[in-house]
Amino acid sequence: MGEVEVVVAHHERTTLRVGDVFLKIDADQERADVEVEAMSMAPIPTPDVLWRKPPVLALAALKGAALSRLGQPSTSSSAAWEAAGAAARTLHNAPLPPWPGRSTDEFATELDHECEWLAVNDVLPGDVITRNRRIAETALRPWTPAFVHGDLQVAHVFVDQDEITGVLDWSEACQGDALFDLALLTLGHQEHLGDVAAGYGTEVDLDVIRAWWSMKNLRAIRWLVEHGFDPSPEVALLTSVL
Repeated sequence: MGEVEVVVAHHERTTLRVGDVFLKIDADQERADVEVEAMSMAPIPTPDVLWRKPPVLALAALKGAALSRLGQPSTSSSAAWEAAGAAARTLHNAPLPPWPGRSTDEFATELDHECEWLAVNDVLPGDVITRNRRIAETALRPWTPAFVHGDLQVAHVFVDQDEITGVLDWSEACQGDALFDLALLTLGHQEHLGDVAAGYGTEVDLDVIRAWWSMKNLRAIRWLVEHGFDPSPEVALLTSVL
């Protein structure tokens, strides 16, 4: 038995690693149900489910390492980023999962609430909030629903020798905007947006991707603060927007 490593822990769920096994403890069993079913439906590599005894889900460790980390320089090659884009395209072309995602109205309402909280609590300068909110609103347009991962951040995509070995954390999978996934994948790593787009293999609207970057960061800060995480990377990205 190896040491127990706390991978992530907050009020909603905790993930532990013991040797080559990840143990996910989730208080929301509906969310855990979505994760298991989404992995079974996804046409791209996912972790093997070893066993499940609610509220615990045991998953096999993936080969390789995360594509990158938010707030850290990427050491992955352009080929690895292209492979991530190709995997996203394969997922988005798959049959839709049964769970609807947020509507544009729901995103708009959440954006209102988060921007108000950021202003009232003096988390960001008013001009930074206004500028990013204006950019974020570009994402609030009709889209053709796709099978999206919903949390396709770089830490959830594992690669080995420029090949995708698996994608983690499917609890947010749903019908949604494909560009939302691409935005999360390239958040904080805009220098690899061209690589991801090349791997994706079809034209993408860069303005909408930039809009989802701002939307994601504006929506994330309060959750991070309330769950004991440092929102510095998100704050830095918002303040860097011109």
